[in-house]
Amino acid sequence: MGQTYPSENLLSHEASPYLLQHAGNPVHWRPWGGAALAEARATGRPILLSVGYAACHWCHVMAHESFEDPETAALMNQLFVNVKVDREERPDIDAAYMNALHLLGEQGGWPLTMFLTPAGEPFWGGTYFPPEPRWGRPSFRQVLRGVAATYAREPEKIAQNTAALGQGLAQLAASHPGALPDRDLLERVTEALMGIQDPVQGGLRGAPKFPNAPIFRFLLQMAQRLERPDCAGAVHLLLRRMSQGGIWDHLGGGYARYAVDGVWLVPHFEKMLYDNAQLLELLALAYAQQPDALYALRAEELVGWLEREMVAPNGAYAAALDADSEGEEGRFYVWTAAEVNAVLGEDAELFREVYDVGSEGNWEGKVVLNRSADPDPLPEDQEKALAASRARLLEARAARVRPGRDDKVLADWNGLMVSGLVRAALVFDRPDWLDLARRVFEAVARDLAAPDGRLLHSWKDGQAGATGLLEDHAAMARAALALHEATGEAGFLDRAAGWAEAAERHFAAPDGAYFSSAGDAADVPYRTRSAGDGPSPNGNGMLAEAQARLFHLTGEDRWARRAEATASAFTGLEGGVTAMPTLLGAADLLVSGRSVVVAGPPGAAQPLLRAALRAPDPATVVLRAPEPDALPPGHPAAGKDMVEGEPAAYLCAAGRCGLPVTEVAALVTQLHRA
Repeated sequence: MGQTYPSENLLSHEASPYLLQHAGNPVHWRPWGGAALAEARATGRPILLSVGYAACHWCHVMAHESFEDPETAALMNQLFVNVKVDREERPDIDAAYMNALHLLGEQGGWPLTMFLTPAGEPFWGGTYFPPEPRWGRPSFRQVLRGVAATYAREPEKIAQNTAALGQGLAQLAASHPGALPDRDLLERVTEALMGIQDPVQGGLRGAPKFPNAPIFRFLLQMAQRLERPDCAGAVHLLLRRMSQGGIWDHLGGGYARYAVDGVWLVPHFEKMLYDNAQLLELLALAYAQQPDALYALRAEELVGWLEREMVAPNGAYAAALDADSEGEEGRFYVWTAAEVNAVLGEDAELFREVYDVGSEGNWEGKVVLNRSADPDPLPEDQEKALAASRARLLEARAARVRPGRDDKVLADWNGLMVSGLVRAALVFDRPDWLDLARRVFEAVARDLAAPDGRLLHSWKDGQAGATGLLEDHAAMARAALALHEATGEAGFLDRAAGWAEAAERHFAAPDGAYFSSAGDAADVPYRTRSAGDGPSPNGNGMLAEAQARLFHLTGEDRWARRAEATASAFTGLEGGVTAMPTLLGAADLLVSGRSVVVAGPPGAAQPLLRAALRAPDPATVVLRAPEPDALPPGHPAAGKDMVEGEPAAYLCAAGRCGLPVTEVAALVTQLHRA
């Protein structure tokens, strides 16, 4: 007698908040893993793979319409082995099957709905399917019946699709080596990226509008390297428009994931940790390049939101806040004029005028608060009145039903936030933010540590989640290096080197660069390898940056060789390098990055160190030399000392160091010079 499988939903024992959202569905969901694949092989049924995340609005819509519907669930249970994946918990699985969807010529998005053979091979898919035919799309039940019929009656068609998609996925993960990126390539990519900027609203042209933080961090770097002030101008335009638009939460702080329009007005209301991490760093870098009180204010409000709403039980940060509450997208965040009047009384008039609060609303009859039409600072007394009004509205908003919080802790996203907090702490002179960065870093390093020196990817309430990915080790190595440069503590440097070595042991591809999944990952049918950035930076790009920074900090050639190999592993991909700004920035750091060596005892050298750590160029490395022999022998500043008993700073690049400076103003001038 063959093995029987439970006729029930198996998600209730999972740690992922997204999977737990579906634990009560009548669908017999299984978590991703060997057991689900074995069930598919034993029963001969194809796999229906559904991928989403806890803060995803359309994931909720499809769940309510289809996965909670008994008739639809019965059809799914009869025809398929149903597997549910949290894309944030298993980005490696999501990436592989999202690539397959793109190969089918479909536009990506979530929920991702893919159909697989029992071996995990994709043969067809899509994203959201409605419960009834609409918008030119079939109903989900029609899709289920059609796919099951094709799988049963036309095996040759299924085999043809799986073979073609398998070949395509292998090609996507192939190495495309080329030359190490040079100035000419950086200029061409910069020109291409500047050619798609929105000159009025900032960001990239069109709608919807995403922050695309990796692109703008690269442009800020190229403003220095290529003497392109227009690149810095693009970053400032983006930040000013976003920071006064509706994508910014003017009451509670934090940026939403994107705007659905082309003017930053109406957000897709979910807030993600990775977006806010990168934008905090970008605010600090832009402020270092050209101070703006708006950036300082937004940074302070963003960190305030993190500490008020996003701290996980272990001291790290939760992953995301949902877009929906009470079944409606944005309900928690939007207002009516009558509601504003009721809270503010006689103070409502000024607030309504500045924050676009009209009686007709600006989105579906409701108001998304924004200062897009009134961005300039008002007289001090009026700004104080507006701040008081915002505080009263925030207090009133707190009585509403809150959006759900995905409180799992992700190593890579927290690593990004540590880097952002360190940069902001240094630029905005907030040592308390450096303390927050330490707390978050130590929480991840403690609770997401694997016994073999690797990191886990996720953790929730004491329960370990998925195993670590390349992105986790790269982002946390980068975070450790940020803390090392900020504090001078050797332990952070050791941690960074350890995680970079772990990446070498477990993720390195034999023909160059690194796979996202480790070599011993038993439940990954397709190991992906790429350098293209998405909303967050790519693992290969972040690791190349960490390797280049390790070289400048230690002088060890092995790090230079690895950084060069990583950075050149994808440059043969014709036409694809424009999508790799993090990798290109890492190559620039390796070849043309500047090191600031500050010689002298820590106390006396502190003013020069503070200036060095506030450099506007992301490709700047800061080293301390309290004694002449503190630097490795191969470093161009090795042996350099104070000048006439005064601490001195040496600006080094391309193997040579400039003359020492002892005055902070002189160092600042050097750091701002392209």
